[in-house]
Amino acid sequence: MKASTRGAHTSQAEVVSIDREGIWLLVDGKEYFLRHEDFPWFRQATLDSILTVELLPDDQLYWPDLDVDLSLDSLACPEPFPRIYK
Repeated sequence: MKASTRGAHTSQAEVVSIDREGIWLLVDGKEYFLRHEDFPWFRQATLDSILTVELLPDDQLYWPDLDVDLSLDSLACPEPFPRIYK
């Protein structure tokens, strides 16, 4: 039997710390560190913009105020996912 609609996504993403070096995220009990050097679009962002992060059902993190989305796979194993920033 299949459900007609998908249920609510219950996983959470939370920014737990921000410092001069980067941002610490907690997603489903696992910590990730996003260095400003590697993710420069967060460096000049406002605190509210950084704290407003959503975990989408396809394991994507999304910052709507910054229009930034990142795959959890790219944070866990960044080598296969080159970041391009202009």
